[in-house]
Amino acid sequence: WSAGELTGDNQLHISESSPALHYGQQGFEGLKAYRTKDGSIQLFRPDQNAARLQKTARRLCMAEVPTEMFIDAVKQVVKANEDFVPPYGTGATLYLRPLLIGVGDIIGVKPADEYIFTVFAMPVGSYFKGGLAPSKFVISRDYDRAAPLGTGGAKVGGNYAASLQAEVGAKA
Repeated sequence: WSAGELTGDNQLHISESSPALHYGQQGFEGLKAYRTKDGSIQLFRPDQNAARLQKTARRLCMAEVPTEMFIDAVKQVVKANEDFVPPYGTGATLYLRPLLIGVGDIIGVKPADEYIFTVFAMPVGSYFKGGLAPSKFVISRDYDRAAPLGTGGAKVGGNYAASLQAEVGAKA
């Protein structure tokens, strides 16, 4: 891994034959930075997010991001964006999305030789507007979000993409 750098560029410049695009060799995390009552900023167990991304990386034969590097990157992004961490008591947070993708010129199903690890941030409102309330669900056996023995235990985009058709149908 290189030392990395902070940048204001929100564009990734990768080969159109990158394994992340064709074979789904990508994983991500999501965590939040919160402002406390005294105005300081806290993260909730970023080491656990690092461990989960490492588990995802192992499952997809990707290079693992060391825990210290993960936490340092997250902290740097929070510090650079501290003005966007919402005030205490609003329920809003600064959402952080660490992303690990396989890149390079590869057409053929195999692990990438190169990886990009990046973290981006955005302020978000309360996840549960009006508080947490129970919901009624209909369970269907027409769809599987993550197949048994597949990547269900990994945080990968394909698991979420597999849920889109069922979600659109349910909302309709």
